[in-house]
Amino acid sequence: MAENLSELLSFVELKIKDKIVRSEIINNELSIVINPASIIKFVEFLMVDNDCQFSTLIDITAVDYPEKLKRFTIVYHFLSMVQNQRIRISANISEGEVVPSIIALHPSANWFEREVFDMYGIFFSGHPDLRRLLTDYGFTGHPLRKDFPTSGYLEVRYDEVKKQVVYEPTKLTQEYRQFDFLSPWEGAQQIKEETDNGSDGNPNL
Repeated sequence: MAENLSELLSFVELKIKDKIVRSEIINNELSIVINPASIIKFVEFLMVDNDCQFSTLIDITAVDYPEKLKRFTIVYHFLSMVQNQRIRISANISEGEVVPSIIALHPSANWFEREVFDMYGIFFSGHPDLRRLLTDYGFTGHPLRKDFPTSGYLEVRYDEVKKQVVYEPTKLTQEYRQFDFLSPWEGAQQIKEETDNGSDGNPNL
């Protein structure tokens, strides 16, 4: 797998290197960073080139880094069913910077781009219907931004008793918990403490 990805990366760099900012293969995943202005040209190349044929758009998402000058990273995942390979394309953009839409190449990008716009506030030029997708009408803000507050907003739901849509203050139904990030298992910290104290962590012994 890694050898195939290395060959793919070498081929892409040979064909369209001037569009690439950075590339790497980590954990058998090929990631290429490009300039935002090159998105359409790069995606088109990956789709139509006979040695690539990344004709399936899997997902479009974004990541928010509030401390960076280029705050957002827009991320695209593509699949080539012919070559049985995947590739990740990303571009770093500043807040307020507009990203070209790829709907003309991948019509399925319609809802993906709307979701990114709704959750992060990233605009796509050339999108035919850039409206919010997941939040309610009149919603203010973008929920997946790191600085978005977890309280002070209204949520909407249908009330079966009142038989109507009602607006209520957002409530966090589950209290914040302390997670042990070293282990996915609940209670791992307790087991560690018992082990440190000479026990094997088995409550039945």
